[in-house]
Amino acid sequence: MSNYVLITGATAGFGEACARIFAKNKWNLIITGRRKERLELLKKELYDAHDVDIVTLSFDVREQQAVENAINLISEKVKNKLEILINNAGLAVGKGPIDNGIIDDWERMIDTNIKGLLYVSNAVIPVLKSNAKGHIINIGSIAGKEVYPGGNVYCASKHAVDALSKAMRIDLVSHQIKVTNIAPGAAETEFSVVRFKGNKEAADAVYSGFEPLTAIDIAETVYFAATRPAHVNLNDIVIMPTAQASSTILNK
Repeated sequence: MSNYVLITGATAGFGEACARIFAKNKWNLIITGRRKERLELLKKELYDAHDVDIVTLSFDVREQQAVENAINLISEKVKNKLEILINNAGLAVGKGPIDNGIIDDWERMIDTNIKGLLYVSNAVIPVLKSNAKGHIINIGSIAGKEVYPGGNVYCASKHAVDALSKAMRIDLVSHQIKVTNIAPGAAETEFSVVRFKGNKEAADAVYSGFEPLTAIDIAETVYFAATRPAHVNLNDIVIMPTAQASSTILNK
């Protein structure tokens, strides 16, 4: 397999797991993230293990010009073989009643989860269109299907991802570009550590008493969706641990 997959937020969690499974299956990678050192370490590890081509791009998806500059750095040779975009970069910051919300937290979530996804998609879609095929996989959340106490702005941002996935599918269907929305439930990654601003005890408590999803569970789902036959598109996948029935109902 000589085609490329571009993965945002590849330095940890779902993004890193996706990079691993695609490299294992001989896909070439374009991996992006803010932490350049982590990208370079992952590049070396995956190249040594799987002998695939790996391009690293270090930028913040919240910065529109940085996104454009980074995508412009990709060679035409690589762009011509770019087939998949995985919009994975995203985060939750804080949890509590909306009237106690911290504006900076809101802006970080909106700028990353919505605007960042739009900036990257806007830069990459012309490449996919010129290749006359492609697949965009947006990592959403159960928070894009339901609203739970304290989730307010995060839920709103993931509802936007859900809506944008539907809109992209409509706008791009005539260009033979697939669009998939993947909405995980409780998954243990850096997610809750970031949400609770480094409070490991609070983060661990989220997953106490049941077996949550792992990053590899989501990566395997992404890979499955990405490798269906050309005439098959998985529009929307909600994936939760067996112990979870909804965003707030868990068997602990």
